[in-house]
Amino acid sequence: MNFRANVYPERIIFQIAPMVDVLLFLLVFFIMTWNFARNEAEIDVKIPAAREGKENRRPVGEVILNVRRDGSIFMNRRAMSSEELLQTLKRIAELYPDQAVVLRGDQDADYKYIVDALDICRAANIWNVAFATSKPE
Repeated sequence: MNFRANVYPERIIFQIAPMVDVLLFLLVFFIMTWNFARNEAEIDVKIPAAREGKENRRPVGEVILNVRRDGSIFMNRRAMSSEELLQTLKRIAELYPDQAVVLRGDQDADYKYIVDALDICRAANIWNVAFATSKPE
C-alpha cells in the first residue's frame, strides 16, 4: 500500500528573490557602516602616532570628542562650547553611567586644550576616557 501521491521527490529550486533581498540588505548595511566611520575622519584633526597603539573596534554609541589645533571641541561633527559640551555629557552620564568617551586631540594642539576637555569629562562624571592614536607610517 502506497499512501504517497508523489512517487518522485520534488526538485529543489534555487529561489532568487530571497537571495536578492539578503544581498540588498547587506549592501545597505555596509554602506551605512562605512558612512558613519567616514564622518569622524573628515574632521580636520590629525591624531598623533603611537608605536604600541592598537586599533580597537568601535562600539555602537561611542562618544567621540575631537579637539582641534585652535582648541575648538567637536562632538558628532558639531562644534560645541564648553558649557554645551558639559550639559550634553552630563545627560549622557545620567543615562549611561559607564559610557566611554574617545578623545581625539590634534597632534599640534596645546596640551591645555586636551586638559580642558578632560576637565569637562570629569565635571560631567565621565570616568572612562580613552585617547585616540594612529599607527606610525
